Amino acid sequence: MNWAKVALFAGGALFGSAGIEILTSKDAKKLYTQCTAAVLRMKDSVMETATTLQENCGDILADAKEINEERAAADEAAVVADEAAEDKAAE
Repeated sequence: MNWAKVALFAGGALFGSAGIEILTSKDAKKLYTQCTAAVLRMKDSVMETATTLQENCGDILADAKEINEERAAADEAAVVADEAAEDKAAE
């Protein structure tokens, strides 16, 4: 029998038992609670940022559509003006 392996097993079992006690202690529970609260605050912050970004993208899209409509109207007015000038020149 290899005593090193037995000692290693016993040490692992002892460390595992102590680890379980540490992980289930009041201090660990407080740490888990604080970490969870921090994650929830971060989630709220990310959601606010995403909402703001979505609103800004909607505003940008509306402005871009308005610019394109104005440009199309200006192009149409230029075509009508050119046709009117050609009609006058033909008379």
